[in-house]
Amino acid sequence: MLSQAEAALAAGDVATAENNVRHMLELSPGREDALMFLYRTSRQAQKFQAAEALIRRVVTLNPNNFWATNELTLMLLNKGALGEAEVHARNAIRIAPQNAQAHNLMGLVLTEANRPLIGEYHYRRVLELAEGEEPITLANLAWNLKNQGRIDESRALYGRSMELKPDVLQTVLGYAKMEEADRKFDRALELLDEAERLLPDNPSVQLTRATVLSRQKKREQALAILHEPEDGKIKLGPAEMSEKGRLLDQMGRYDEAFACFDLAKKRAVEMGARTYMADAAGELAGRLKGFFTERRLKTLPRAELRPGMPQPVFIVGFPRSGTTLIEQTLTVHPQISAGDELPYINDITQIMPRLLASPLAYPEALAELWMGDQRDGLNELRDYYLNRAAKAGIFKDGAGFFTDKMPLNETHLGLISLLFPQSPIIHVIRHPLDVLLSVYSNHLTHGFFCAAQIETIAQHYNLVADLILHYRSNVNMRYLPVRYEDVVVDQETNVRKILDFIGVEFDPRCLSFEQNTRYARTASYAQVTEKLYDRSRYRYRPYVKHLEPVLEVLRPVIERLGYIIDRPDALAAA
Repeated sequence: MLSQAEAALAAGDVATAENNVRHMLELSPGREDALMFLYRTSRQAQKFQAAEALIRRVVTLNPNNFWATNELTLMLLNKGALGEAEVHARNAIRIAPQNAQAHNLMGLVLTEANRPLIGEYHYRRVLELAEGEEPITLANLAWNLKNQGRIDESRALYGRSMELKPDVLQTVLGYAKMEEADRKFDRALELLDEAERLLPDNPSVQLTRATVLSRQKKREQALAILHEPEDGKIKLGPAEMSEKGRLLDQMGRYDEAFACFDLAKKRAVEMGARTYMADAAGELAGRLKGFFTERRLKTLPRAELRPGMPQPVFIVGFPRSGTTLIEQTLTVHPQISAGDELPYINDITQIMPRLLASPLAYPEALAELWMGDQRDGLNELRDYYLNRAAKAGIFKDGAGFFTDKMPLNETHLGLISLLFPQSPIIHVIRHPLDVLLSVYSNHLTHGFFCAAQIETIAQHYNLVADLILHYRSNVNMRYLPVRYEDVVVDQETNVRKILDFIGVEFDPRCLSFEQNTRYARTASYAQVTEKLYDRSRYRYRPYVKHLEPVLEVLRPVIERLGYIIDRPDALAAA
């Protein structure tokens, strides 16, 4: 029956082929080869949800199927489900520890999950197993080093990769993106010309060219590239459509911009992007509020200060609230290193049950701290965080502090206060409608995939804001709220306040954060290379009518934070 299906597929009769295999599965539901056949046809037909369900079934039936594990990992990686992708990437290495493809897969996942140092190890392992210079791996490693801010090393590896194999589109494109990130725009455009020669009209090449032109303020030229013909033969992908929306926003064409943002989200979901995991988010928030109460915290120990080690400065805030601006400002200071988005707090929530020998999950596993043999458990968790930070190579000579601006770390303020009771926590607050609009105009996976819809962004924003309010009422922590708008209006006063709170002297270089040459590995990397501007302050105003579905949902937290909802249309009518 499978042979007949293969023959039908080869003849172009997909319907007959699939019907034969489905009948086969009715007779033998666990046949891996039949499931894999349907997976291939679903992928070819771009039925991504069906394909994912089928490949998941194969992996469930046979966890040692390397090919299926590899395919599932790539699917999860492409849709941004990095946490789950890592689980399967690790299993691929368990299945085949000497397989170069398994290590390459792990390198891909960990690089995208902002663990580039570990990703680098796996890429270098690929090169060892290959016993030579493998050009694609050299390019992957170059991208990894770019994400670590090691631009010169990245440039050298890209050059070597192109010497060995000059006609690989992804290598040339990655090289161009690296040069764009390093503000070498002319060189980036030269490389994009080469990429265009290799594959004309490629959407990724067009998007990168538009990004470079946008950074050069050539917005009309950039917009012309991101064009959909009226015949519908070419459709922009989610990333291209979002970039088009951001260009239109910069040009003051707000209605068109929002239409692009909206269409980008819809196309992303159609292509398999995750939607908000509301139940999981609500369940975690409820358990955190239930555990971290004032009464319980009085009975729990605190980790001690580990001498001789730089200490973290936690810069927390909802994605797109201005945390990158604050980090770039602080890390100009010679006593503060840049940690960027460190995943270690989230890692600790996952490994805590094992380290504390608890049958319970986080946060309930912290109850083990009441046991006599676990009274120093927080010191062990603290050391895990600090040791990982040290291995990441983020410390700089003479610096007593390093930053951690992992988005939504504020979800775990209770845990942070136990691990680092003396560490400053700087909470960046921005008008909720500005945050919501900025999240909607970008593709983010933080926050249980809440960015898929405007309503779910508002829902998760409220959830996190309520959790922060709970922490502030129950947890004793070194907490400083900082308004993004205040920093924009009076930069020096607020920078002095933050540095004083951390406990370091004011350095006037912090006022010129745009001269910070480090590469900020976030969606804001381009904005923080410009001088401080106020065009993002109250950016939501021209979009009020489009935000109508969430205005009342967010109104309580907007007012609690001291903001108002401006309606320019109502003011104009008056």
